[in-house]
Amino acid sequence: MLDLCLLGTGGMTPMPRRWLTSLMLRCEGSDILTDCGEGTQIALKEVGWSPKSIDIMCFTHLHGDHISGLPGMLLNMANSGRTEPVVMIGPKGLYNVVRSLCCIAPGLPFEFRFIELDQANEEYKLGPYVISCFKVSHSVPCYGYSFTVPRKGRFDAVKAKELEIPLPYWNRLQKGESVTDMKLGKTFRPEMVMGPERKGLKVTYSTDSRPTEAIIRAAAGADVFFCEGMYGEPGSEEKAREFRHMTMQEAAQMAAEADPQPGELVFTHYSPSMIYPKDYIEDVRKIFPAAVCGKDGMIKQLDFEGD
Repeated sequence: MLDLCLLGTGGMTPMPRRWLTSLMLRCEGSDILTDCGEGTQIALKEVGWSPKSIDIMCFTHLHGDHISGLPGMLLNMANSGRTEPVVMIGPKGLYNVVRSLCCIAPGLPFEFRFIELDQANEEYKLGPYVISCFKVSHSVPCYGYSFTVPRKGRFDAVKAKELEIPLPYWNRLQKGESVTDMKLGKTFRPEMVMGPERKGLKVTYSTDSRPTEAIIRAAAGADVFFCEGMYGEPGSEEKAREFRHMTMQEAAQMAAEADPQPGELVFTHYSPSMIYPKDYIEDVRKIFPAAVCGKDGMIKQLDFEGD
């Protein structure tokens, strides 16, 4: 199971009912916070989620509307009792920016482990997640992320009995361990009793970019594709090109071109000038029917197929 919360959907400037961009994921007691704009810690309190279990923070880029909420969030995590290290992932320069911001968040009881991105594509296995980082096209180095929760194959109890594998070893084999029984003179390996890997869960998140093939590839097969919808009004294409953003229509076109298509496209990172994104959603659905307007506090729960 994977829980998602779109904490903030604003771009550039926070609005009275729209905090700046942030997405949180929760799975097996490990939480990821992606971007941390102004107001993120307030948004977190509004939905009743705790900051204590945030193990990983991912930043698309180092503009203020994506990282300015970090000092307060770190202090909030410390006050909640967190002492375990936090992994920080983002473009090159993240270390210097975080260290500078920590001047106003001193004495934190946990350390940071930095992963600075500089390649077009990088992938990391952290906790229950596989995090795929892909470079996009903005005015500064910027990355999108796909978060995948893999799912192991089924354990074949009948086969385990046929192979006379002692019952105490079953759990270890399910966890991917090989077990050697010196008394029997045998080694039991997971592939002897585990079926093929089943479909996992996938969430893709991308903001602050022109449309790119990298985003289309990353969105392919995602259960949920969070993408910026900075502009929606007709005639905004030129503005989007100038400031290296995209329109809702361009995001929908990418979702439509992904193969396989994502299960749902959720818009975020709206321009402050776009008060009612829903005004444009019907036209957008002509391009990609499974498009919805994200809003602050939107929560989704993803379950594995068959559960």
